[in-house]
Amino acid sequence: MTDPIRPDVRRFLDYVNALPGPRGHELPPEASRAMFRAMRDVADAPVGELAVIRDLAVPADHGTIRARLYDARETRAPGPVMVFFHGGGFVIGDLDSHEPLCAEFARLLDLPVVAVDYRLAPETPWPAAPDDCEAAARHVAETPGFLGRGVSGLVLAGDSAGGTMTIVTAMALRDRPAAVPVLAQFPIYPSLGRATEFPSFERYKADHFLTEESLRFFGDAYAADYDHWRAVPTLGDLAGLPPALVLTAGLDPIRDEGRAYVAALAAAGVPVVFREAVGTIHGFCNMRKAIPSSQGDIAGALVALKAIVGEAAATAAMVQAA
Repeated sequence: MTDPIRPDVRRFLDYVNALPGPRGHELPPEASRAMFRAMRDVADAPVGELAVIRDLAVPADHGTIRARLYDARETRAPGPVMVFFHGGGFVIGDLDSHEPLCAEFARLLDLPVVAVDYRLAPETPWPAAPDDCEAAARHVAETPGFLGRGVSGLVLAGDSAGGTMTIVTAMALRDRPAAVPVLAQFPIYPSLGRATEFPSFERYKADHFLTEESLRFFGDAYAADYDHWRAVPTLGDLAGLPPALVLTAGLDPIRDEGRAYVAALAAAGVPVVFREAVGTIHGFCNMRKAIPSSQGDIAGALVALKAIVGEAAATAAMVQAA
């Protein structure tokens, strides 16, 4: 038995499932990336007005990691900064594909957002992505003046594969802290490398946008060691991680992975807020034009995140003052 589906989600799925031509997993990586970028103009809302959208370069052993700063204010006092990792199965997605979402986060949270353009598979398989995400987060935390505004703490966030990077980066910065604390983690429908073990996979693996074939395509390209916590974070110790907001989609083949992560955090004593967008699909955060109800899901989640970040920032300030 499947869960109810929203009318706008049903219309979008009928449109997508009727499209002619090859699917993304049937194309070479570059063509699949181009298809994903093109979908932004069809499915997502405009970027909108923002005071700052500026490209950045993070130094790395292999050269540089591209990044982009979004801020609703031209200048601001030192405070928390969100570091965002895009989704796309570690194969597709980039700064442009997720620009509308990052701009919306910057507006609704009133926080600077730094999007990270980590290296993609299959050209650079695992662990290139977690290496880049950790390096970028550390650089934001430890480099005064990099953003042109002070950083008092990090909020790690990302969708799908970027949700995995959110969790893995939080674990890395717990084990070897950066110059400022990680205040919160916000994995959005995270992919944790164990999708086929849960009921939601069988229930939604076909005709619900993210398919079994796509998941296998991404997994084969990423070529991770799925016995390692940097590929499957629930294999590691979750105790001591920062407070979490976990957002899942009700009609998502990897939905139950997010639910399992929530349960594992709670069992480890980590404060966690769980929100599920009922009746919608994986990827809805990048579909505000095609699925208008997504706007409410995002806005509601960010209200919860703002409260988590505010409480964590106040606690960190008290600890520093003690």
